[in-house]
Amino acid sequence: MSSTRSIRTPRLTQRPRRRSMFYFRSLPHSITTACEHPKTAPGQSRVGTWVIRLTRHDYRAHLAGLVRPHATPMLGMSSLVVNSRVRRHNSWYRGTMTIVSDIEYQADGRTMIGRLAVPDGEGQRPAVLIAHEGPGLDEHQRNRADQLAELGYVAFALDYQGGGVSMTDREAMMARLDQLWHDPARTRELAGAGLKILLDQPRVDPTKVAAIGYCFGGHLVLELARAGTNLAVVVGFHPRLATPRPLDAANITAKVLVCVGTEDPLISVGERLTFEEQMRAAGVDWRMNLYGDAQHSFTHPGVDRIGVPGLLFDPISAERSWRAMLDLFDETFR
Repeated sequence: MSSTRSIRTPRLTQRPRRRSMFYFRSLPHSITTACEHPKTAPGQSRVGTWVIRLTRHDYRAHLAGLVRPHATPMLGMSSLVVNSRVRRHNSWYRGTMTIVSDIEYQADGRTMIGRLAVPDGEGQRPAVLIAHEGPGLDEHQRNRADQLAELGYVAFALDYQGGGVSMTDREAMMARLDQLWHDPARTRELAGAGLKILLDQPRVDPTKVAAIGYCFGGHLVLELARAGTNLAVVVGFHPRLATPRPLDAANITAKVLVCVGTEDPLISVGERLTFEEQMRAAGVDWRMNLYGDAQHSFTHPGVDRIGVPGLLFDPISAERSWRAMLDLFDETFR
């Protein structure tokens, strides 16, 4: 067990004055400071980077001495907290703050590093497990956890490739994904390891847990549901729909949403129809949203840089699918 310190920024109760966009762009977005972890495992770095996200209004108050960060103890965790920071977000009417940590844990014989984001406040909250695309956990998916925490969810972006980084060898990546697809038990264990980290958090309401995944990560969370895991919602974005164990759909208790592009070369019409038959036969509460002209990985802004035909970012479909997910969360958790 390790412990660390977190930096909290008090809420501001005064509503900030409206300013021009030019004024807002002229002030810094964040203050970065370094601090030392009181206890760490042997061989681990004792210094982490903390980023205090402030609004421009808060930054002016900080300079004036009205906002002073202070340290408070953070609850210990069974896995190692590698790095942690506080992000502060404000609307015109109220401020929110999230505590963001990188969590190291073991799964599938590898050291995994996932991203945990916890909203400010007290009491239990709905939780979301996030499974990244095939290459690995990148900054885009880490930010997904941050985004969901800003909305009030405890979120954990798991790692199923190792090291908390993306794989650069495409052939090695595809070979590993093929092995995992043909071994559902192994895939489900990987997902379960990430889910355990999430459920270990004291702020999580275990009766209100969702799992979302992208690309192979979508397949991973669907397999978690097919294992009969107690989940309220499962969402797959351009996920692999086929499974070696189609009859396990009968074990699904969660509401299921899959978001698929009509022009996705990796998800055929036949695969979609087979998935539909499996869901219907199992009596699952399911829905499939199709996005016209969208290709594979349409939710990831960086996919175009890969230069692979059939993979293309589509901001409109990405936004629509994100809203569809949030609508399902609202239906289920509120």
